[in-house]
Amino acid sequence: MVQEAEKYKAEDEKQRDKVSSKNSLESYAFNMKATVGDERLQGKINGEDKQKIPDKCNEIINRLDKNPTAEKGELEHQQKELEKACDPTITKLPSPGLLPEGRPWRYQGGPWAQKQKRRSMYCAFAQCYHSTV
Repeated sequence: MVQEAEKYKAEDEKQRDKVSSKNSLESYAFNMKATVGDERLQGKINGEDKQKIPDKCNEIINRLDKNPTAEKGELEHQQKELEKACDPTITKLPSPGLLPEGRPWRYQGGPWAQKQKRRSMYCAFAQCYHSTV
């Protein structure tokens, strides 16, 4: 029995990583759609971006539905693609209530890596705008 567990351990870890990547991508897509659709941000997002981001999110969600057996690398590539489409708009938005004087997050703190900035910004929006809905 122990030998069988060891035999399937690598497969289990691979499957766990794949499911985690899929959940992360799906969650990011739904949260970006909700963020852009939030009525409190309607005046802060231009019309082109208001349509572009939900369209890209829907495209990603449809790909996930059509290809449930996608590999981890493909899912990570899709997430980077979606982040690339969303980041220019999301980074322009201020995060009221989370930072002093309502200044945008990019003016706060020291030099962070770009990925850390995106994740911090995303987490701030998720906490501020989606936890109160």
